[in-house]
Amino acid sequence: MANAIIHVEINAKDSKKEQQFYQELFGWHIDTNNPMDYGMIDTHAGAGIGGGIGQARDGRSFVTFYVDTDDPQKILDRAERLGGKTIMKPTQVRPDLTLAMLADPEGNVIGLSKGM
Repeated sequence: MANAIIHVEINAKDSKKEQQFYQELFGWHIDTNNPMDYGMIDTHAGAGIGGGIGQARDGRSFVTFYVDTDDPQKILDRAERLGGKTIMKPTQVRPDLTLAMLADPEGNVIGLSKGM
């Protein structure tokens, strides 16, 4: 079975400015009411995938997409066999959500999600 893209994340040097930009550009509602001040995007479009805008942790802006999987470790193992690299091992971030991250052979970061 194929794995669906379920979330896109924009990480910015100035997340507040970036959130404002996308709100004004596309009319998105961005909710930052959470401890990390992470902007959850609601497009009010009734279609498409979810997303968020957060603060870049290493001072470098980047975009990551997340792929749904029942077994993040299995995907990480396959990625390594194909020339990728594990960036973050499967980590339970909420009782119902496990995240992992890999880099493809070109260094692009892809998130893996179980439970999002």
